[in-house]
Amino acid sequence: MAELNSFGAVMTFAINAEAALQAYYERLGMSDRASAAEKRRARLERIRREHVVEITLEPIHDLNAEHFPLNWEDASAEGQAANVRALAAFYQAAAPKINVKPAARALERCAEELLN
Repeated sequence: MAELNSFGAVMTFAINAEAALQAYYERLGMSDRASAAEKRRARLERIRREHVVEITLEPIHDLNAEHFPLNWEDASAEGQAANVRALAAFYQAAAPKINVKPAARALERCAEELLN
C-alpha cells in the first residue's frame, strides 16, 4: 500500500498526478484542461519549494494512494470524470492533514478548480 505519510509524499503525489493529468488531457486534445493541470502542478511545486523549511516531521496517517485510483488509459467521459473525482477527493482528504497552511490551502484550491 502506497502510504502518503509525509508532507513530501503528499506533495509529490499531487505534483505527479497533475503532470499525468496534463499529459492525459493533451492526449485527448483538451488543451484548456491540460493548461489548467499544468498551472496547478506549477503552483504545487512552488508551494513545496517555498515551505520545505516549515515542514515538521509530524507523520500523516490514513492517507493512501490506493484510495484515489487514477486510470489514465480510460479516455471515456466516465473515465475522465472518475479521474477528476479521484484527484479532487485526494486533495480534499490531504488538505486537513497538512500542517503547512499555504500548502493546505493550495490543495483545497486544486480540488475546487477540478470540481468547477
